[in-house]
Amino acid sequence: MDIIRVEGGHRLSGGVRVSGAKNSALKLMAATLLAPGRTTLENVPNISDVHVMGKVLKRMGATIEVVDEHRLVIDTSAVDSWEAPYELVAKMRASTAVMGPLLGRFGRAKIAMPGGCNLGARKIDMHILGLEALGVKFDTDHGYIHADASEGLTGTTVTLEFASVGATENLIMAAVRAKGTTVIDNAAREPEIVDLACMLNEMGAKIVGAGSPVVQIEGVEELHPVTHRVIGDRIEAGTFIVAGALMAEDGGIEVTGFNAAHLGMVIKKFELMGVQIDRIEGGVRVHRADGLRPVDIQTLPFPGFPTDMQAQAMVLSALADGSSVITENIFENRFMFASELVRMGASIRIESHHAIIHGVQGLSGAQVVSPDLRGGVDLDAGEETGDLGHHAGEPAHPVVPQPVLGRVRPLRVEAGVGQEDDQTVLRGGVVGPDRGDILFDGGDEAHRALPQPRDALSIAKY
Repeated sequence: MDIIRVEGGHRLSGGVRVSGAKNSALKLMAATLLAPGRTTLENVPNISDVHVMGKVLKRMGATIEVVDEHRLVIDTSAVDSWEAPYELVAKMRASTAVMGPLLGRFGRAKIAMPGGCNLGARKIDMHILGLEALGVKFDTDHGYIHADASEGLTGTTVTLEFASVGATENLIMAAVRAKGTTVIDNAAREPEIVDLACMLNEMGAKIVGAGSPVVQIEGVEELHPVTHRVIGDRIEAGTFIVAGALMAEDGGIEVTGFNAAHLGMVIKKFELMGVQIDRIEGGVRVHRADGLRPVDIQTLPFPGFPTDMQAQAMVLSALADGSSVITENIFENRFMFASELVRMGASIRIESHHAIIHGVQGLSGAQVVSPDLRGGVDLDAGEETGDLGHHAGEPAHPVVPQPVLGRVRPLRVEAGVGQEDDQTVLRGGVVGPDRGDILFDGGDEAHRALPQPRDALSIAKY
């Protein structure tokens, strides 16, 4: 069983630089299939999902050179397979992102039905319907999706039922090699999609409108390798902002390495709650809130409030002076962690896709179980504080949620970050005036949120 122990009552200071965006890096890795040759990706997060995607690409024939911890050179010249193996795709839903590139390059793909966090149905129907409009024929058997575009892809207008990020990305990556022009109506607008479109355009694609509801793609004959830097992770940044709002020293903390515009609605809601957030170059400075005001929140596709920040926002709401309502519009199972937060003293009632939260004076330590990655962040306030005490001019090396590749012993968490024996020790504060220990008990999905020693995180271990 994977556990992490957190000791509360400590303040945070200094600054932290966030990692590259996971949801961007995974799709950029998939997109390298479209450009035979050596593509370099910089600012790649060193996390388990990236390792899995690396294994997917290598099983297809790609080679991956790890230049340093966060820079990969991916050579797809020798890729000769169009199958994403079951044992890998079943571990990570984002592996389905290779479908569009494989169809664009080979005219066919064989993809296992996706797995991933326990967040509800998360079907890929729109991926299939959109690609069918481009001329792809689908068949399913034995847990696999067989996609055939041997007669070629043809541009057309595709209207998505809702603004699906994954469907938009797969359609863009397939359409760049289609004949003619493809128009995606009701496209997702997330920054990660813009990042993908930027890299594809650098490769020679002709994409207009990424980041808007209508994206137009003019098909091209070929793409070429490039060097591209992954955008900063807005969800990781938002999580550190919450940590600062609850636990920062008087001078506040700096969160950098991301575009604050990517958290526009999150910052707006937090400011309405009474959190002071100052824009600085490359990020923000966040100050501890002396008192939190209740604010209603509903999760929506970008530029709305992201579902991946809902758990973190609930921590703030649980300590606000009054009652709040959080409405989850994206995933039906995103409130599973709320009962664990109640064990720490929160007052939360779930009604369908609404969480009614009555603020309390403070939270206390308790043994809790994380149902998923974001819920684990919510329950373990010290888990994502990272190194908030580095000196000016020194690169920050934050300890962010990392999946456990092997067995991790219980970690004692206090203020700061350090190395004890062969384990990384995270230090931070549990919110509220009641000092106590939180025993974070990982379940089947919780292992995705636990830290581990740096030597176990080598991205080369695909």
